Amino acid sequence: MRPVLAAAGAAAVLACSACAGGGPSAEDLAAVDYAPEAFEGFDASPPEEQGLDPYGVAELYWRAGTLESIHSLTVIRNGSVVAQDYFNGTDAELSQNVQSVTKSYTGALVGIAIEEGCIAGLDEPMMTYFPELAGRVTDPRKEQITIGQLLQMRAGYPWLEASAEGVELLFHGFAPSNVVDVPLARDPGSGWDYSNLSSHFLAIAVARACADEDLLDFAQERLFDPLATAPSDWTQDWEGYRLGYTELFVTAREMARFGQMYLDGGRVDGAQVVPESWIEQSWTPYTESAWYYKVGDNFDRTAYGYQWWIIDAGPHTYRLAWGHGGQQIAVLPELDLVIVVTADPLRGQLGDEPWALEKANLNLVADYIAGLPEQDDG
Repeated sequence: MRPVLAAAGAAAVLACSACAGGGPSAEDLAAVDYAPEAFEGFDASPPEEQGLDPYGVAELYWRAGTLESIHSLTVIRNGSVVAQDYFNGTDAELSQNVQSVTKSYTGALVGIAIEEGCIAGLDEPMMTYFPELAGRVTDPRKEQITIGQLLQMRAGYPWLEASAEGVELLFHGFAPSNVVDVPLARDPGSGWDYSNLSSHFLAIAVARACADEDLLDFAQERLFDPLATAPSDWTQDWEGYRLGYTELFVTAREMARFGQMYLDGGRVDGAQVVPESWIEQSWTPYTESAWYYKVGDNFDRTAYGYQWWIIDAGPHTYRLAWGHGGQQIAVLPELDLVIVVTADPLRGQLGDEPWALEKANLNLVADYIAGLPEQDDG
């Protein structure tokens, strides 16, 4: 059943400015099927009932249908799913590798661990959780690295994808010994480098401090169960630690519940799952202009918090859990909006061609958000 594309009738309706010229015809938009379907955690509601222009939503889904690697697109407003669809032969049952969106889940687990006291706090030295390696560390700067710096990606560890040696390590698999083996690119706290290794060290720290080694057990009880989430897999490294930076396998609907929880201040059904103060800290921009490459005209201000990105698009700022291939949980608090994208994770694929696919998926969301007018509180 296709949604009815009724005319937007009031200033409170959020329109898509891109619909004014170019792009799909009225007939194209009328043929788009994005009818919402309720799922656990969300009622279904037509977009116009939640203040979104249905023509703008139709154009968003029309554009999604032109993308080569997208798997799903879900739009949630005011806690209701207003649009969803699956592409390229996928469906709602697909539980897939969400790549570096995993980092945002890892960040949530660190916040829970600090709240429970098994990790002392942001200023706790990283080496506290790797005591067996203390005598092997030859770079004294590594003794200074803190949990907070790992979260911010300001610990000094390098962007591994920038070198052939780093890429080999990235796909071979990390281990606790990399605390010693991988040299620092800069002094801890002096600058930002995108570091998969830092996120994995966080996961190992939580596992060792809170979970009797297996992070999945801790995560299932503290985070996944409240979110009605059952990962189909979470890859382990050679020593059995869950990868804190990638290869968590969840569905688009499970990602939507995670994004809505962050939008709701860490609460699920009235229960506090992640501390509200942790949400605020995670979404604070500690580094501006963090990303290395241009993504798109509306994908701007790539600031970084605690395992979350802060992106400007037009008049809006949204928070983004971002994974390779264009996996996204975009959260726009000012408009009570969550947008989830899953895509081909492009595992092991680097270079211009996969980056072009990823950018197309990222820009789909950024362009739509940029086209939404500012909230009219009057």
